[in-house]
Amino acid sequence: MALDTDTRPAPAVLPTPLRTCIASIAVLAALVVIALGAMYAGHSEPGTVDRWFVEPTADSVRSPWRGVALAVDFLGEPVGAAALILVAVAGCLLRRRTRAAVFVVAGVGVTVVTATLLKSLVGRTIHGPDNLSYPSGHTAFLTAFALIVALLAVGRLGFGRALGTLLVLAAGLVAGATMGWAQVALGAHYPTDVLGGWCTALTVVPATAWLIDRTADRRRPTGQPEPR
Repeated sequence: MALDTDTRPAPAVLPTPLRTCIASIAVLAALVVIALGAMYAGHSEPGTVDRWFVEPTADSVRSPWRGVALAVDFLGEPVGAAALILVAVAGCLLRRRTRAAVFVVAGVGVTVVTATLLKSLVGRTIHGPDNLSYPSGHTAFLTAFALIVALLAVGRLGFGRALGTLLVLAAGLVAGATMGWAQVALGAHYPTDVLGGWCTALTVVPATAWLIDRTADRRRPTGQPEPR
């Protein structure tokens, strides 16, 4: 039985044409997360790459850019994040796309939980021993949200592999770069924390999408066509 409430087969949240490319990118992203985590485990100072960016920008932005950075940062805070999720879930449910709504909640939820667990595991800090920084949870969240919305849009519009993959990656890059800039500019994270958060989302979101599709497809009655 499909997860959607209408009688049509529920569309896959990870479009079939994109699966191979997105899976390959997810594996590469996971390797980056692991490599950076091992490199900066237990550190409390910026690394060489971080110093290229962090000193001229960390906590030094002035109005009006500081206001922009704070507004972007708010999207990763509990209230801002909850608002984005509620809007996306409501849109999915209005279109009777329960599987997509589940993907929104599960995709961002698993990504944030993974980032939180990695912070404790890696133990990198910034501005004191209690401020765990790797990977950036704010960056992971907004990147995950953008990837999820892009995947659903690509599947809905029926784009092919090349264009679909490009659009999904572009959405993730724009969201990650925007939140990453805000986090570095406000002094909340090192640039490599931001990269780790971005790659965490690139790893977790496709895996979550695949798991949701696999679970839902197993419930589909025998003989019902696979969703395109």
